[in-house]
Amino acid sequence: MAQLDELIHQPLRLKIMAALHAEPGGEPVEFSRLKAVTQATDGNLGSHLTTLEKAGYVEIAKDFVGKKPRTRVAMTLAGRKAFRRHVDYLREVVEGVSGD
Repeated sequence: MAQLDELIHQPLRLKIMAALHAEPGGEPVEFSRLKAVTQATDGNLGSHLTTLEKAGYVEIAKDFVGKKPRTRVAMTLAGRKAFRRHVDYLREVVEGVSGD
């Protein structure tokens, strides 16, 4: 039976993880794109990304394009596994297969 992941279960973090999971080939996603997809503020998104990074679910890379700073986020292997387990848990809840 799949288990709830408290870190991913929070709505904004679930959106972040879903957006990263949907990226073909696990390519990094730019912060500005994640902000648009999740409709989060800079501070709120940054805070949740830090939480996910500390858990080992995402990697954050900062660099420059010309003189402009760029932040990109990619899901780690551990993050992919945790996300899949959490999605399995949600499916079980929705489909009533939780064993209760």
